[in-house]
This record gives sequence, C-alpha cells and structure tokens, in this order.
Amino acid sequence: MKKRVFLIVLDSVGIGEAKDASAFGDLGAHTVKSISRSPYFAIPNLLSLGLGNIQGLSFLGKAEAPRAAFARVAERSAGKDTTIGHWEIAGLVSEKPLPTYPQGFPWELLEEFSRLTGREVICNKPYSGTEVIKDYGDEHLRTGALIVYTSADSVFQIAAHESLVPTETLYEYCRIARDLLTGEHAVGRVIARPFIGESGNYKRTANRRDFSLEPTGETLLDFLQSAGREVLSIGKIRDIFAGRGITESYPTHSNEEGVETLMKLQKRDFHGLCFANLVDFDMLYGHRNDIDGYAKALSAFDGWLPSFLAGMGEEDLLLITADHGCDPGDISTDHTRENVPLLLYGKKVTPADLGVRETFADLAATVAAYLGVAYGGAGNAIKEAF
Repeated sequence: MKKRVFLIVLDSVGIGEAKDASAFGDLGAHTVKSISRSPYFAIPNLLSLGLGNIQGLSFLGKAEAPRAAFARVAERSAGKDTTIGHWEIAGLVSEKPLPTYPQGFPWELLEEFSRLTGREVICNKPYSGTEVIKDYGDEHLRTGALIVYTSADSVFQIAAHESLVPTETLYEYCRIARDLLTGEHAVGRVIARPFIGESGNYKRTANRRDFSLEPTGETLLDFLQSAGREVLSIGKIRDIFAGRGITESYPTHSNEEGVETLMKLQKRDFHGLCFANLVDFDMLYGHRNDIDGYAKALSAFDGWLPSFLAGMGEEDLLLITADHGCDPGDISTDHTRENVPLLLYGKKVTPADLGVRETFADLAATVAAYLGVAYGGAGNAIKEAF
C-alpha cells in the first residue's frame, strides 16, 4: 500500500521562547499562551492529540490518554522567519542569518531597481504592511512610484495599487528584484503586496505572492522527488522553496482554502508528501497583534481537524507543527524566536512523549524514513514513534 504523509505548518504558532530568545529580543514570547487568554480560544481536538502534554504547555490541560506522539521542537538555524523555518523543517539548517535591513535598503540598489522597472521608489523603511499603504498610498497613486519596504525579516516588499499596477506587472517587478537581490543582498523573499481602495480606506488583496531565494542546499523535497515520490504543496510552500522538489502546487489565499485543499488531496491516491502552510495565523493576526482573531483562527482549525483525522488511511501519517512564533501579545508586530509544537498522528503511530527535539530537521528525517527514501539532510528520524 502507498504511504502518504501530510505535513501541516500552522504558520507562526509558537509555544514559548527558545533558549536563545534573548539574542533575538524575544524573552518572554509565547504565542499560544497569549491567544489562550482569549474568550474565543477553544482547541479540544488539538488537546486530545496531546498539545497540552508538550513540555511547557500544561497550562492548556493535559490529555490523560493522548492520541498522538508529541514533542517540543527547537530551531537550530540562525533566524526566525518563514523561509529559514520551512527550510529547516525540510532538513536544511541555515548557519548564517539572511540579510535584514533595519535602516532600509542601500539607495544604489534601489536606483538600479528603478532603472530596470522604470518607476521611482518611496518609503524604503521597515513598516507594517497595513500602515505603509495608509501612509504612502496617496503618494503612490499621485506619482506612480512603487512602495518598497521591509520588516524585521529578510524581505523586500513591493506594494502597489491594482488600478495603477496590474498584479501580473507587479509580479514582474518582483522577479526583477529577485534577480537583483543576490550575494550580500540575497534576501529570503521578495513579496508582492497589491492593494485596492480609496484614500483613507486602502486594503490589501489576496493576490500576495512570494518570490523566494532558492534553497542553498538539498532539502527533503529534493530527496523525495529524486526517489520518485510525489510532493504536493499547498499555500505558499512552492514559493518558499522556489518551486524546487515540488511535483504539484496548489496556491491558496486563506486557511479556509488551505484546509479545503487538504480534504480534496486526502481523497487522492498518491505516494509521498502533501506539504501545507496555513498562513492566516501569521499574516492576518500575529503581525497585527490581533489576539482574538488569532484565537478564532486556531479554534477554527481545531474544529476542522476531526473530519481530516476521520479520513486518514492505514498507512497515512500526519505531522502538525509551526515554523516560528509571532506573539500577538507582545509590543512588536514581528516574528518571535520560539519553540514549536510537533504532533505526530496515524494508525501506525504509538502515542508517546518525544521530549525536546533540537532541530526542526528531525521532521524531514522522520518523513524520509517513513516513506523509505534515502535522506542526506540534517536531523534524526523519530523512528520510535512508528
């Protein structure tokens, strides 16, 4: 029988400060603890799997007989962003952080970008995505200049009004930036941030698109593809890996679309990995310090979970994890350096406490071992779970 693995990344659902959190300015960060204080927080199904049994999460309530194997997982890479987190989940540890620009990008780089696009640039600062269009949207529409900004992460973001810059044109500008941002300026992602609306009421659309740096080494996805296994990606997974190692891609615009796609692919007969990212936790709620919105989103995922578990076959394996934190209860709107949860569920899985894992890459090694694929990446397979 064909073995299938479903790997779901709950984007930014961190479970408390990492041991090196102080180096990132994130002492005390705890995404799950912050949202657990919301009246909208209700996750009985995740708790039944053993989320509250993970070290440091007993305040959620422990399951007497957890249905899954569970662990607290630390990040070894030098960063706390989406790209580095997902690469490590796929077995590629990044020893050096990707470049960030707290003072904005060098003007000589932006001058070349302007020459290649034929458009001037405004802003060039770290900024909240919703605030930047509020503050610069009028000037953008008046002058035609592109709003270029960054964040605490390794990102080059371009915001443009869809009436002035069609989305396909904005994507082309992002490709130009991606080709330009190499060497010392090889940022993790170039992100298209289209928006609509009138002055005083601008809002971002769902046509965001990420143009990622190609992984700097082989990942689990490469090993699976080389072995003839299928790799189905949901959400922004394809973008994060620059398309490498992906056999089929299913872009989505929301968590709802993401779980709908998971349900559809669960009904398919494939041999390999279905790798999904659910981005709303991070994009809509973490970065906006919206505790209640975050709690509602995790509760909605929890409510969907039983229908997916009921559809799992004898040889299916489910891993639920995260890529970093984004504590909506702290003073910043940036990602936070946190450990992440791991829930490992399947009919072949023995529920157990897997302790504290030292790298996200253990997930990649585990998936490869389960699928019987030769693996040359970082991490150690959690073979005791199945």
